Amino acid sequence: MGPVVHEDADQSLAGRPLQSAVALEGGERIGEARDMTRRFMARAQAVNGLPVSERAMGLAELVVSELVTNAHKYAPGPCLLDLEISDGAVEISVWDSDPGLPMPQATDPPRVGKHGLEIVMAVCRTFEIRREPVGKRVKTAIVLADDPGGHPAARLP
Repeated sequence: MGPVVHEDADQSLAGRPLQSAVALEGGERIGEARDMTRRFMARAQAVNGLPVSERAMGLAELVVSELVTNAHKYAPGPCLLDLEISDGAVEISVWDSDPGLPMPQATDPPRVGKHGLEIVMAVCRTFEIRREPVGKRVKTAIVLADDPGGHPAARLP
């Protein structure tokens, strides 16, 4: 089964945020999620005139790739990807059916693999994991425009 997509492409920023949602199943979902993220961010820039840096575009694709990969590896069934632009950031939310909460591992440079959660936490302005009635949801936010102060994630104080 292919992705089921709900996109509100023509929403006005005055009343509500730009949103996109997709249910992903199967091995192709990681690439589909990255493609959907790039299209969503490009549309926010081209249609709605939002400033989206190339860095933010790449980071959003990276974060989506890492989160959807983890859902694919550790949770049976589909995952849900939600994207929303609000307050100068893209909020990325991935739901999966596994109630187990991932834990960042201690820094270990020689370790091969299992660095995805560390990467996501390092590049996002916010990071949250919470259990849901079924499964869990990982939610992050990435600023759309580069931080003039130079902080890579433009973290809020």
